[in-house]
Amino acid sequence: MLNPFLLEFLESMIVNFLSAIALVFVFEGLMPFSSPKSAKRLLRKIIEQDEKVMRISGFFSMLAGVILLAVVHQFAE
Repeated sequence: MLNPFLLEFLESMIVNFLSAIALVFVFEGLMPFSSPKSAKRLLRKIIEQDEKVMRISGFFSMLAGVILLAVVHQFAE
């Protein structure tokens, strides 16, 4: 039998994780829903990008996400 505190903690983690995934879906769907033509143009430009540029863009996107997450958690405590 698991400790009730541990069960509550795991439940909270699962809820937070699924909430984060749900928000990713919402944000990913905003542009195609609001402006499909612009979304197509953007995807064409992304496909034509050099892999190095895409890798650097992805790195800075992840870095911004980690920094934002750290700031949010700092203020939430």
